[in-house]
Amino acid sequence: MEGHSAVTGFEMAIVVPKKREKERDDTADCVEFLVRELKKAGLIVERVFGISDEFIKLAAPVEILGRVAAELQMKKLTYIGIELQFEWDEVTAFVRQPDGSLFSWCERFRCFQHLIYGIVNKTDSDMMLLFDGKEFQFRRNESLLKMMETDEVVKQVFPTHDEVKRKQLLRTWALNWLDFTWQPIDEIYAYFGTKIATYFAFLSMYTRWLFFPAALGLALQLVDIGPLQPLVLPAFFIFVVTWAVFFFQFWKRKNSALLARWGINYTLSEYKAVQIAQSSFLHVHDKCEKKFGDEPIEKKILQRDEWLGLLLRIRNNAIIVLAIICLQLPFELAYAHLYEVTESDVLKYALTAAYLLAIQYYTRIGGKVSVILIKYEKDQGEESSAASLVYKVFGLYFMQSYIGLFYHALSHRNLLTLRQVLIQRLVVSQVLENMIENSIPYLKYSYKKYKAFHKKKHEKGSSEKMVHLVTRVEKEYLKPSYTASIGEELEDGLFDDFLELALQFGMIMMFACAFPLVFCFATLNNVTEIRADALKLLVMLRRPIPRAAATIGAWLNIFQFLIIMAICTNCVLLICLYDQEGKWRIEPGLAAILVIEHALLLIKFGFSHFVPEEPAWVRANRMRTVAQARDVFSKQLLRSISNIERKHL
Repeated sequence: MEGHSAVTGFEMAIVVPKKREKERDDTADCVEFLVRELKKAGLIVERVFGISDEFIKLAAPVEILGRVAAELQMKKLTYIGIELQFEWDEVTAFVRQPDGSLFSWCERFRCFQHLIYGIVNKTDSDMMLLFDGKEFQFRRNESLLKMMETDEVVKQVFPTHDEVKRKQLLRTWALNWLDFTWQPIDEIYAYFGTKIATYFAFLSMYTRWLFFPAALGLALQLVDIGPLQPLVLPAFFIFVVTWAVFFFQFWKRKNSALLARWGINYTLSEYKAVQIAQSSFLHVHDKCEKKFGDEPIEKKILQRDEWLGLLLRIRNNAIIVLAIICLQLPFELAYAHLYEVTESDVLKYALTAAYLLAIQYYTRIGGKVSVILIKYEKDQGEESSAASLVYKVFGLYFMQSYIGLFYHALSHRNLLTLRQVLIQRLVVSQVLENMIENSIPYLKYSYKKYKAFHKKKHEKGSSEKMVHLVTRVEKEYLKPSYTASIGEELEDGLFDDFLELALQFGMIMMFACAFPLVFCFATLNNVTEIRADALKLLVMLRRPIPRAAATIGAWLNIFQFLIIMAICTNCVLLICLYDQEGKWRIEPGLAAILVIEHALLLIKFGFSHFVPEEPAWVRANRMRTVAQARDVFSKQLLRSISNIERKHL
């Protein structure tokens, strides 16, 4: 457990170019001045020289972080269950993390950011700083680091791996294949933050639950039960939908339990939404009072802004829908038709691979267009913008992934071809995506390393011996960051990981009746995906910037939408199976399918309320917290009223 004098590991690094010449006056040297100011702020500084850059590694005593947290008015959970503003002098009142540390990685990162970007020129005049013979003006009240970034003296600021913890996670998590789905979620939370830990908790639980439909699908593929065979697919369909409904209800319970265990009462999105709403209201109120005096019109302005934001979102969504219909749909149908008329299996696999490569670029362009469109929407905060981006980009990928399957299932009603396409999509797309996902970071790292070696050899001359990377921080700097393929403005690399899961879930659910064995492919893929993602984060990429979103957010709504789509598509598939002549007569079998559809919709919307979204102990703790908070604030209010009355007497 951390004491007051404990020190964090070196968790941040600042990259500056190596100086070609030494400055005559060290007091005016830009980098030397930065190092002195960092030390004055209480940070522990270690300077490391690489091939072509210098790295300033930063650590901080816990006391310094605590005082910065108090300055930031950071809210933390106390032992009585109430979130209060952090005070360093009352540090024993605040709940510690599961690993015993006082601050989570997200909180520490926020404190580091405030410390290093909070170094400003507090003198009465501008200062002149030097770097490699060039002069830079450090203006009054200007952030030193932002000035150095603007003038390209600072190349980058990034979080660094803690080698001890990283190697421990490699041993106990990424390279631990004894338990296929077990993961040290608390350790992942302590090292990577809430959002990544939540993703791996979801992936682990999803993979464990997949074993049930995978085992049943395998049994249906291997066992023939004779005259009852026509009832097998409807029964499997009902089981799969019920399984999905209960899985997401139990996931909500697990998510709430994780938040309670980590001491998180409210998600960052809720907290930010309140802040944004308050700041927006105050801005409108001030604006109205300045303009209209005693007759503020906040209501009209807020209503106008609300409808303006809604219209902007409708416009942007319409642009995306038109792009899908006019550009993507013809391309998808052309591929589906070519696949249908191609006879060679080898050519079909080659066509699928070429299609998947081509469509990757198209959807990435669509994603970047979505990012641009969101910038013109009414600002509703980072989390709301990220959710809007998720919905738009998923629409593009939904069309890309499923329109060909719908074409084979509904237009040609060829279930044999549909099964072949499902296998090829799952095998080819998963293999291709894993190759791209794991090879591109390595290729980027190799290219950056080659450039650094080439530049060093060019500076030293061709007779220089082979140059080697000798520092861990330089190796991390050359690695790519954990960013989304559509851009890093609103989302990190988890966007691509969740997108992959959502597309897989839609594929196995919407075409479950066509090929029950597809659940086995998904299970095998997810078992390897857990370790591959862990290795990617620990070995191939830089340590990600922590994000505090504690739920899967917009992706939960997408998964729920896919369940409803699965009910509809599987009923159509059953009709195709039992109405081979295509006359669509309402016979007893078809009528039964319609009954099944309505029953499953009832299960989807009705059974969700049978399983509470949070465990009883979490709900009891929350109610106890509310009661304690009410008692504390009521007593404070009574004291305030009594003091006011005494002053009047």
